[in-house]
Amino acid sequence: MKYQSQKVAYAYFLVAMGLFAIQVMGGLLAGWIYVAPNTLAELVPFNIIRMIHTNALIVWLLLGFFGAAYYLVPEESERELFSVKLAYIQLAILVVGTLGAVGSYLVGIHGGREFLEQPLWVKFGILVAAVIFLVNISLTVLAGRKTAITNILLMGLWLLCLLWVFAFINPDNLSLDKMYWWMVVHLWVEATWELVMAAILGFLMLKLTGVDREVIEKWLYVIVATALFSGILGTGHHFYWIGTPGYWQWIGSIFSTFEVIPFFAMMSFAFLMVWKGRKNHPNKAALLWSLGASTVAFFGAGVWGFLHTLHGVNFYTHGTQITAAHGHLAFYGAYVALNLAMFTYAMPQLKGRAPYNQVLNMASFWLMTGGMAFMTFTLTFAGTIQTHMQRIVGDYFMDVQDQLDLFYLMRFGSGVAVVLGALLFIYAMLVVRREVVEPGPLTVPGE
Repeated sequence: MKYQSQKVAYAYFLVAMGLFAIQVMGGLLAGWIYVAPNTLAELVPFNIIRMIHTNALIVWLLLGFFGAAYYLVPEESERELFSVKLAYIQLAILVVGTLGAVGSYLVGIHGGREFLEQPLWVKFGILVAAVIFLVNISLTVLAGRKTAITNILLMGLWLLCLLWVFAFINPDNLSLDKMYWWMVVHLWVEATWELVMAAILGFLMLKLTGVDREVIEKWLYVIVATALFSGILGTGHHFYWIGTPGYWQWIGSIFSTFEVIPFFAMMSFAFLMVWKGRKNHPNKAALLWSLGASTVAFFGAGVWGFLHTLHGVNFYTHGTQITAAHGHLAFYGAYVALNLAMFTYAMPQLKGRAPYNQVLNMASFWLMTGGMAFMTFTLTFAGTIQTHMQRIVGDYFMDVQDQLDLFYLMRFGSGVAVVLGALLFIYAMLVVRREVVEPGPLTVPGE
């Protein structure tokens, strides 16, 4: 750690990991309800458990992004943060908003729009926190050195925060409502978040491999160009069947096909940087998570997204377990694993220690990644059967669900592996064995 204000990132990482634990355990409970549907049916209905699962995912990923920005921006800009106090105020607002949203859900108060269920006051709180963040980060960058990493990170985070405005628009017309809804959900995860991912991955590659900054920056600009080119009009693959004009079927199919490119570029970029790198960095776990994130993102967001993005295929598969398979692997690879890579790299630096518990950390990677891969295959097979029985043969939805019990049981088993991996990761990050770790700053040649 080179700047004192970077310490604020530690608080963000701690809160993010707490929500990460809640998120995966909520997902495990939701997975069990697929096996035993009456579990907690009267106490906490399935839709509320799912809200907590998905909302905790979004919030902890955002906290990870914010914390990553507060860590890397001072280092890239070569100056302290504009205001540490504003950063802590922003964190407090987000924590209060998160607790308020969960409390509201538990008593049945929610907006009813998937991922955007937060009560109105929570949405305003998130907007205020976003404005504080943008002011803080932007003034830091403007007063210091400008790099491709900070430029791309700022672009992604500005667009991310500005798109939140669409969360307040809720037309009575269902087609319009869905169009505005996807302006937030799709343009976050398949456009602006990709810029954030590229910037953080670029920073990690810079620190872990020692490749020249100029090489990394050229790759980043290519990744960003393809992400925006494909991601913006790629929104059309959500407009196929919601009452919009038929030309969206062609626009969505064509540009969604291109969405594979930036993820393939990020995977190629990560492996090429490691291959070309000359630095034998001691933090092997951070390198594993970085390579794993780019690889799983390519398969989850790229390959599994392409499997059902063409409108001729999507006509049959839309809303089946194939969608769930794609969503789980894509989120895990592109954003969960990336945040965990940043935590793994930054937290030893923030604590002034050598990288610690690396064997446990890497074991958590394989446990989580293996569990998520098995879950993806299980849901893919379940979705294929569901598509045939429900959309081709014409069987009733609940009759089809009865035929998928074995797949849901296997999905639950894979969820157990993911939860164990997540808890092992948190343990590896927070519990340091005294006999292994000696206090003192981490020094790596060339940094």
